[in-house]
Amino acid sequence: MAAPLYGPDEAQPAFWIYLEHEQGALVRVSLELLSKARELAEAAGWRVAGLLLGHRVEPMVEQAFAWGADEVWVADHPLLEPFTVEAHTAVAFQAILRGRPSVFLCGATPNGRDLAGRLAVRLRTGLTADCTDLRLDLEQGGVLVGEVTGFGGGIVALITMPNHRPQMATVRPGVFPLSSPQLGRTGVVIPLEVDLRPEDLRTRVVERVVGQGVDLTQAPVLVVGGRGIHGRFDLLQELAGLLGGEVGATRPPVDEGLIGRERQVGQTGVVCRPKVAIVCGASGAFQFVVGIQNAGTVIAVNSDPEAPIFEFADYGVVGDALQVIPALIEALRAERVAV
Repeated sequence: MAAPLYGPDEAQPAFWIYLEHEQGALVRVSLELLSKARELAEAAGWRVAGLLLGHRVEPMVEQAFAWGADEVWVADHPLLEPFTVEAHTAVAFQAILRGRPSVFLCGATPNGRDLAGRLAVRLRTGLTADCTDLRLDLEQGGVLVGEVTGFGGGIVALITMPNHRPQMATVRPGVFPLSSPQLGRTGVVIPLEVDLRPEDLRTRVVERVVGQGVDLTQAPVLVVGGRGIHGRFDLLQELAGLLGGEVGATRPPVDEGLIGRERQVGQTGVVCRPKVAIVCGASGAFQFVVGIQNAGTVIAVNSDPEAPIFEFADYGVVGDALQVIPALIEALRAERVAV
C-alpha cells in the first residue's frame, strides 16, 4: 500500500462519522454509528465528530449533538445537495486532511460505500467494508479492529490498519443499537469552506427516483421464511400483519424469485434487531443467522429436529411450518375476536 498522507503520530484521537441524511433528518445508520462511536470514545477518552455535507443542513446539527457528537463539521453549499460522490468526496477529503481523525466511519449504504471507496484511494489508506462489529485496541495505541464475516459466513475476520490513518470502515445498517438521545446536548460547530464550481463537476443529478422499498431494520416483529415454506409467503404476510411486523426471507427463496431481494435477511442481505423473530422453514445457516443474531427473542419452526436453527433459537417448534403457521394465525384471530 502507498504511504499514507498522514500516519498514527499525526492523527487526532477522534472518531469521525459521515452523517448521511434524507429529507432533513439523519438516517438511522448515522445515528447507530454515532451511538457506537460515543461508546468507544468514552472508554478511550477520544472525541466524536460528525461530518455533515449538504445544503441547508443546519437543523440537523442539533440532532447530531443529541446522539453523541462533540463536534459537527459542516459544509453547506447548493452543489452538495443532492448527493453526488464527486462533490462529497472533494469536500470530505479536504475536511479530513484538516481534522486528521484517527477513524472515519460511513454507513454501508449505496452512498456511504461509494464515498468511502473513493476517499480511501485519495487518502492512501485502507478500508474495511461491511463490518458487523468494531472495537478499539488501546494497547496498540488506538487501532480500530473491524469484524467482517467471509466465505459464506464460514469465518469471522478481524481486520486492522496499524500504520495508516484515517482508519476507515463501512458498517452495515442495523448492526449497532441506538443509544438514547440526550436532548439539549451541545457541542462545537466547525464550518468548512466549500470551493466547488459547476464546471468542475462532471456529473449532475437529472432526476432522483426513490422506490417504495421496505426497511426491515425498523420492524419490531420479523417473520422470516426459508426454503421449507415452499414459497407460501402469503401465509407469512398474514401472520406478520396480525403481529404488526414485516416479512423477511433467507437467500434461497430470494434467488428463486419467490420474494424481493430487499427482504433478504442475513450476511448478504439485511441485518435486523427485531424484538421477536419467527423463523419458518429455514435450516439456520450461519450466513442467515448473522441477520437476526441481535433479535430479542427467536422462535424457530422446522420439521427437522436436528436443524441448526434450533441451537440458536430461544424457542423451537418441531413441525411443518405450513401447518403450524395457519394454526397460529387462527389462534391469533380467535383471540382478537374474544377481546
